[in-house]
Amino acid sequence: MRLKASEARLLDLLAKGSQFVIPIYQRTYSWTDSECEQLWSDIVRAGNDDQLDAHFVGSIVHVEKGLSNLVSQEPNLVIDGQQRLTTTTLILAALAQALDTLPEEGREPLDGFSPKKIRNRYLVNSDEDGERFHKLLLSQGDKETLKAIVQQVDSPPQPSERVAANFELFRMKLGAPGLDLSAVCRGLAKLTVVDIRLDRTHDNPQLIFESMNSTGRRLSQADLIRNYVLMGLKPSVQEAMYAKYWRPMEAEFGQAVYEEQFDEFVRHFLTVLTGEIPRLGDIYEAFKTYARSVQSEGETVEPLLSQLRDYSRRYCAVALGHERDPRLAATFRDLREIKADVVYPFLLELYTDYELGTLMAAELGDVVDLTASYLFRRAVCRVPTNSLNTTFATFSKALRKDRYLDSVKAHFLGMKSYRAFPTDDEFFAALTSSDLYNFKRRTYFLRHLENYGRKEHVVIEDYTIEHILPQNENLSEAWRAALGSDWQEDQARYLHTLGNLTLTGYNSEYSDHPFVKKRDMEGGFKDSPLRLNRGLGALEEWGAVQIAERAERLAKQALEIWPRPVLDGETLAQFQEVRPETGFSIEDHPNLLPPARRALFERFRGEVLALNPTVTEYFLKLYVAYKSETNFVDVVPQVARLRLSLNLPFEALHDERRLAWDVTGKGHWGNGNIEVALDESSDFAYVMGLVRQAYEFQLGE
Repeated sequence: MRLKASEARLLDLLAKGSQFVIPIYQRTYSWTDSECEQLWSDIVRAGNDDQLDAHFVGSIVHVEKGLSNLVSQEPNLVIDGQQRLTTTTLILAALAQALDTLPEEGREPLDGFSPKKIRNRYLVNSDEDGERFHKLLLSQGDKETLKAIVQQVDSPPQPSERVAANFELFRMKLGAPGLDLSAVCRGLAKLTVVDIRLDRTHDNPQLIFESMNSTGRRLSQADLIRNYVLMGLKPSVQEAMYAKYWRPMEAEFGQAVYEEQFDEFVRHFLTVLTGEIPRLGDIYEAFKTYARSVQSEGETVEPLLSQLRDYSRRYCAVALGHERDPRLAATFRDLREIKADVVYPFLLELYTDYELGTLMAAELGDVVDLTASYLFRRAVCRVPTNSLNTTFATFSKALRKDRYLDSVKAHFLGMKSYRAFPTDDEFFAALTSSDLYNFKRRTYFLRHLENYGRKEHVVIEDYTIEHILPQNENLSEAWRAALGSDWQEDQARYLHTLGNLTLTGYNSEYSDHPFVKKRDMEGGFKDSPLRLNRGLGALEEWGAVQIAERAERLAKQALEIWPRPVLDGETLAQFQEVRPETGFSIEDHPNLLPPARRALFERFRGEVLALNPTVTEYFLKLYVAYKSETNFVDVVPQVARLRLSLNLPFEALHDERRLAWDVTGKGHWGNGNIEVALDESSDFAYVMGLVRQAYEFQLGE
């Protein structure tokens, strides 16, 4: 290592350096109000504290021209510290503008901080032209905005949101009445950093970039991925690859969405291409593993970037509302509204086939509609969602691309137990009896009910939800009389159910008035143009009977809006999986046959198969496998014991007694990397707890 580290005043670093450049592989400027407020507070506090000589703000890591193999006129490339450098530059630019407004005599106590000195020492190289004129040059998305601020010209047509917003924040602060500008200047002069200068020929900027993740805003997985694919390239190739592939992705996502969702997109991208779901914190490592697997020696990074760019465009169409086909746009919007992120790997594959012509637009729309119906029915029926990641990550394995739609329907109909597509009876029962007022997807639900069959859609956000039978625990005498002696029981049972909920623009006028008044008043149910209120104007009373009847009518509509797939028996049979016969049985495992061992094994297999009806058992030559999606536990019969192979990462297993051992990288039978012994003396319940962990891990945490 040849890096040189020394303490330095930040302003001295800016003054002495000819130019600092943020390479294009770096993330864009991302400090928010919170980080800017903290730095501003530190500057003002340091400036007002005469006992404080310096305030440390972190490190600046850069490849210095004198230590690199670059020619002398090349700038310093910033590996870490752009957030601090950029924010300080914005403060200096705002300070120079603030000082411009002071009379000459007002600047005398601010020696070294006149507008001219600030600009010529810290913001520009006055004897240079073009981009060399600027002391700090940001990456593509931010560059032009900072240049415009420093040069005091109009912002570019598409300015950097964070650069522009933070500059305005500091302008506002520097213009605040009563602010002591001299204290700000003293505070800026006290800012101290560790100046770390790298030697490109000996130091590894990639590793240093990955490790610089503790000060300021943490590097996102996307930051690390961009660095990984671009940093090692020649500068000219970096610029070409960034402009052709990465910058279009950033632009299509938009700055705010890019920062929030790009990591999640890469996770879906890897799930599609590898069939495995990376943990959110492991996306970068998973991407590197994938990149190495698809890049043969000597191959350029361009095919990988091209593939990533293609999938990002598909993701934007599906998840960000960029789809132009009206039918598809509407179906994708439904999925976004019901928060169906788990289906994106599946949809990315579908959309790829759509682009390739394997799947027609109408079929794609039908598949997405069925997917929305599946997810919504499960939500209404309160089916747990913990298995959905795995369900959709593996869905494409069941597709017959020559009969796309039928194979999707068959797979939906073939899923059992916790993955089953709720039946009409189950959906109807949940719709008519459950609390839909406190249902997270109630707006989506009511929008579709109201607009079912309409060509002119109603924007229901203009309305509020009305309880026809009021929520007030102290119901009026009129309501109590109308409901009868069981009014409390009826209110508790029906209050938040479908039959009692509607939409109105007159919520405050309705108040807790009796039903007849709500019906007949101006804007009442008789006058309502909403389809949800049809029939209410013809009723003379409102109670349990009317609520139940209305719930049934609306639930029947819901069955049509969110249908369950239908296939005739002959077609369904064509897609049913035929499980291969292994050719082995318990008789092929003599270590399972002695009475005591047989009893232990029967107890074990009974507990495992009882975990869920989808769990299947296979007798193989050397072990017995138990699987749901894939093997989660295998039993290797030995003379002295049953050796269980658990399929989950060793670090994910909670094993207080430390009975299990890690066999990662070691030769062994079974599919897991964890082994645990089970014999007649074992604590059976404890060992089964370890097995259940493997099963639950497979479902998706």
